[in-house]
Amino acid sequence: MDFTALHSTRVLSPAGVVEATLILAEGQIKEVLVGKAQPEGIPYESVGNKVIMPGVIDAHVHINEPGRTEWEGFETATKAAAAGGTTTLIEMPLNASPVTTTAGALKLKLEAAKGKLHVNCGFYGGVIPTNIDYLDELLRSGVFGIKAFLTHSGIDEFPNVTEADLRRALPVLKKYDATLLVHCELEGRNPQPVTRQPVTKNNDHRSYGAYLSSRPSHWETDAIALMIRLSEEFDVHVHIVHVSAAEALPLIREAKKRGLRITAETCPHYLVFCAEDIPDGATEFKCAPPIRERANNELLWKALKDGTLDFVATDHSPAPPDIKEQQSGDFMKAWGGIAGLQFLLPAFWTGAKERGFSLEDVARLLCEHPASFLGLKKKGRIAPGCDADLVIWDPEASFVVKKEDVQHRHKLTPYVGRRMNGVMERTVVGGEVVLINDGL
Repeated sequence: MDFTALHSTRVLSPAGVVEATLILAEGQIKEVLVGKAQPEGIPYESVGNKVIMPGVIDAHVHINEPGRTEWEGFETATKAAAAGGTTTLIEMPLNASPVTTTAGALKLKLEAAKGKLHVNCGFYGGVIPTNIDYLDELLRSGVFGIKAFLTHSGIDEFPNVTEADLRRALPVLKKYDATLLVHCELEGRNPQPVTRQPVTKNNDHRSYGAYLSSRPSHWETDAIALMIRLSEEFDVHVHIVHVSAAEALPLIREAKKRGLRITAETCPHYLVFCAEDIPDGATEFKCAPPIRERANNELLWKALKDGTLDFVATDHSPAPPDIKEQQSGDFMKAWGGIAGLQFLLPAFWTGAKERGFSLEDVARLLCEHPASFLGLKKKGRIAPGCDADLVIWDPEASFVVKKEDVQHRHKLTPYVGRRMNGVMERTVVGGEVVLINDGL
């Protein structure tokens, strides 16, 4: 058994930030020696005061392979994840083709991923109106949960479900104690399917303000209220993905106080970007739900502090520049998705640091809580017996995102040109270094 020892004056352990030496072997953390311990006979390295943290876990990623690999792919996506300190990601059932709504489609995705992964990768399945009778097989295939849309997903082969569909599906999820992850937007005041492209008020398709007004906050609050009601009725764990509307926070908070099985996430782009700053025609900022106003987003930060929101995930959903309508700047035609997989840790830390969050908060919201949500008992913490998935980074150093440094298949991302805090030095997956500085 080959042992190595890794030391830092700032190790993010469950007890907080401590000086410690980690003893690594067989892909695991064997011991955590608090203090300046330097074991004899073991290769030893100190990284000084760089932070050693559990590897980041991104619980919401669209990789799009197979079928739409020209949008992204396992090779480029997991390389980008490693470059940003993410050691585990869970991939959504779309926008691959075929979508992951059958066990057979999952097998195709597993085959497509072979030999291409730089980090750990798991998968969700999906529920659509036509696969409810076959959910048992999909749930038995090893997916981490089931994703549903209450509005058009953007992909015709992954149609949204209605309340009636969910009432058929939820007993199946209950049988397996499976989690239902829900894109919560409902057009109108009733749980009806929505149109793919709502009409803007002033018909100016280059206007970000017009696009924002086309997907109002009540779309989210109505959908979240529905899912809270169904979660209570069927006693199923419902996870609200990418919360953007602060108006929904009291609903989530009250549901948790009542002991309902509700969790919720938000994304870095809802925290660090604000509607007031988005230029017209800048379709790289288009996502659904939309990025809202500054005052709204400050409430999301507070909800992360008080536990209303459980963790942060990227919802990385890239597309080629032509599909993002970069030439026309048409928000209504552009693909709705933010490319941000590489920047989860620095983007979050940049805003969090300004608002008094600690390094312990970062580990809680990017590592520990996602691991708990996913049932990954050996990830998200630095403790004996845990997997040696680590990120070594400098929280005091800053950098400007350059296009040439983006590891996503397409370099189109709203993070280009932004200065952020948190420079990655090394990413370790299963005890093996997959990134040193900016090289893989």
